[in-house]
Amino acid sequence: MTRMTVTNKRVAAVAVAVALAGAPGVAQAVTPAQAPAHHRIGEPASNTAGSVRVVAPGERVRAGAGVELWLTEEGKHWSTPEMDHQFRSVVDGNIDLRSPGIGLTAETVGDRYFLSGIHVTGHHSVRVVVDTSDGAVTASVVRLPGKPGWGVWYADVPLHEDLTVDGVTLYDKRGREIASLTPSRP
Repeated sequence: MTRMTVTNKRVAAVAVAVALAGAPGVAQAVTPAQAPAHHRIGEPASNTAGSVRVVAPGERVRAGAGVELWLTEEGKHWSTPEMDHQFRSVVDGNIDLRSPGIGLTAETVGDRYFLSGIHVTGHHSVRVVVDTSDGAVTASVVRLPGKPGWGVWYADVPLHEDLTVDGVTLYDKRGREIASLTPSRP
């Protein structure tokens, strides 16, 4: 039996078990390998999900779900259709720029869930993976030129009643985990 067959049988078994248990909202089971990459319409092909894009200070990036974001030396700025110009500082002392870390901001934007955060690392090439109840999503990353020591990641996923974000992990270019975050649940 191949590994793919075993994985497909496990996914099918979980979906059947959940359906038999009467759990609401089970529409689709997605394995991490099947999770869709979220290419942003209007962005150049070199800025697809999982890429690292170097941007000039103040350069606007279309980040999906109607969100626009930009970086300055002071931090992450973003606007959504519902709320104009939000800001997260990297210089106010609330983020430790001396040690690796990753943050998470989650916002509902229409029928999408916009996920983003600041990551701190000395690495230029990083990969951010968001584990959701629908599977793993590789985020896009933007950073300023030079060695600011931080950058911003973002992804958007379809919003539905049963969606959860189970974790966010930052990896270096060799695939080694640098930092991770597990959101708390009420």
